Amino acid sequence: MNPLLQDWNTPFKTPPFHSIETAHFKPAVEESIRSASEEIKTIAENPEPPDFENTIAALDRTGNKLGDVTAVLFNLNSAETNKDLQEVTRDVSPVLARFSNDITLNEKLFARVKSVYDSMGSSGLTTEQKMLVEKNHRNFILGGAGLDEKSKKRFREISEELSRLSVRFEENILEDTNSFELHITDRDDISGLPEGTLEMAAMEAKDRKKEGWIFTLHFPSYIPFMQYCDKSLLREKMYKAYTSRAFHGDKSDNRELVREIVNLRVELANILGFNNFADLTLGDRMADTTMKVETFFNELHSASKPAAIRDHDNLKKFALETGNKDEVERWDWAYYSEKLRKAKYDIDDEVLKPFFVLENTETAIFNLATTLYGVRFVRNETIQVYHQEVKAWEVHDADNSFLAVLYTDYFPRAGKNGGAWMTAYREQRQEYGKDVRPIISIVANFTRPTETKPSLLTFNEVTTFLHEFGHALHGMLTKCTYESLSGTSVARDFVELPSQFMENFAFEKEWLSSWAVHYKTGEKITDQIITRIRESSTFNEGYACNRQLGFGFLDMAWHTITAPVTDDIAAFEYTAMENTELFPPVTGSNMSASFSHIFGGGYAAGYYGYKWAEVLDADAFLHFRETGIFNSETAGSFRKNILEKGGTDKPMNLYISFRGKEPTIDAFLERSGLNDPPAPLKGG
Repeated sequence: MNPLLQDWNTPFKTPPFHSIETAHFKPAVEESIRSASEEIKTIAENPEPPDFENTIAALDRTGNKLGDVTAVLFNLNSAETNKDLQEVTRDVSPVLARFSNDITLNEKLFARVKSVYDSMGSSGLTTEQKMLVEKNHRNFILGGAGLDEKSKKRFREISEELSRLSVRFEENILEDTNSFELHITDRDDISGLPEGTLEMAAMEAKDRKKEGWIFTLHFPSYIPFMQYCDKSLLREKMYKAYTSRAFHGDKSDNRELVREIVNLRVELANILGFNNFADLTLGDRMADTTMKVETFFNELHSASKPAAIRDHDNLKKFALETGNKDEVERWDWAYYSEKLRKAKYDIDDEVLKPFFVLENTETAIFNLATTLYGVRFVRNETIQVYHQEVKAWEVHDADNSFLAVLYTDYFPRAGKNGGAWMTAYREQRQEYGKDVRPIISIVANFTRPTETKPSLLTFNEVTTFLHEFGHALHGMLTKCTYESLSGTSVARDFVELPSQFMENFAFEKEWLSSWAVHYKTGEKITDQIITRIRESSTFNEGYACNRQLGFGFLDMAWHTITAPVTDDIAAFEYTAMENTELFPPVTGSNMSASFSHIFGGGYAAGYYGYKWAEVLDADAFLHFRETGIFNSETAGSFRKNILEKGGTDKPMNLYISFRGKEPTIDAFLERSGLNDPPAPLKGG
């Protein structure tokens, strides 16, 4: 009996992780595809005239078991993988791409979809139904429905190969991340590193049966090392190891994969009649043309570049004044930034971390959702989890109705990809009048507890938690009819609004002072520290904005090519990012080779969306600050018009329904301090 194919007799029909074995996945995918194919055949060959219900809505209801199976597979492959699971994922990815092509290249099915689309204006459909029709029609067009037979054949080959390549791309990064360690035995080499970081490194060495300290490329180890290690040569070694992942010319090298992926993407775009892959991708976004993205980026770059140069010059001056006689290099940036921030604002991560115990932060964030939206979180230990560190929560609304299951998975492991993300094991939908509620997961790589300390989060980890929790709220609170439109199934440049909106609370006294206490003394975080957090929020923001724009320019450069790239990817990358660079290039380093967002994830020609959504979230939070950050009416409007609506209307319509007007860039520029003079040094 394959548990993946059975009805899940578990609390809230959550995945039966304890019964699932790697060998179950491939046959489950194959059987689910067979079943879904029969459903598709029934829709395509329906003798009744095509209408919304028997074609578009019916399509949305197909393949639920396949969705359940693949959600478990791909989520485990990101959060708790191994060589066998990676092999299965590689095997089934092109099979799934083939099945997707079988749907969009089905002429009878497309004829029915097109018929509903063509008559949409006179069919009396709701706004939500029209959005679903448009989404389906676009998916078929971009899935090759209008192609001739020769082009369809090549389309199939490309899409299946792309699915293989993206899986390999991620595997190579994980392999390189896990294979590096910096083993230190000389106490002089750990000068400057905080006690908690050293304790974590000592535990890592002990786990690997070595003496001394071991530092890795996982963020809880890498970030504090770069911020505090006094030895520039060791910072250089760590920096080069991190920025050269999958760029060593060995079996885990991604440079050829990058070329293959972008060249296949432009060929795919050309087959479909687009000039480049960005043109193909942007059609349903808020910024729906490459010109709009470029205009937006150039406007932000004009605002941030002078501030970035100012930040860079200030840092070089500070380094010189504090005894650095060498040129400031890239691997020195985090180190001197932390020292300069301390000098300017008398604050750094070591001051803040004792106030941000993970469990307290978790409770505070859950309580924030209760305050804003009335939702409650109840731990349920009977829900099976895929790793002993994962926690499962029932989520209930203010009227005690069930909303969702939430998994939380906080710490780095060898089988987990880097970074943090929100994902779903099941999306919300209406199924013949029944509201099927979602199963959502937050996965992170936060600082682990040590033998003497609880998990103490950096301020960046606190904002990361808020960010992913914002995505989770989007997924959990959704109230849509159709799965394809529910939760985070929105335009890529709109999806970051709920997540980045939540980050704003980390800077608010009204929230921080309600829960943040020192883990040893129980002392409440002081108003003075919160003021410093606020004052330092724009510290080096010019540099940070400019740097992120560089990544966005790189993404757009790769996806606006109109012919295959044969150049070395390092040279291509340098040209794309040159206008945002303030340091000389570092030999052997490459962003593209480990740029998971665009080559392994769904942000190809969409990385700009982070900055686009920052404009939205700054404008949205300004409304909260004007009315009160816990104002129930404002929060209720944000929930009703943004969080519950998914992709049931155009993003700008949803935003205006909440805000009453279109957003402007003003709140973002003010919050970022891009036009403000730098803060003076304390005492100076």
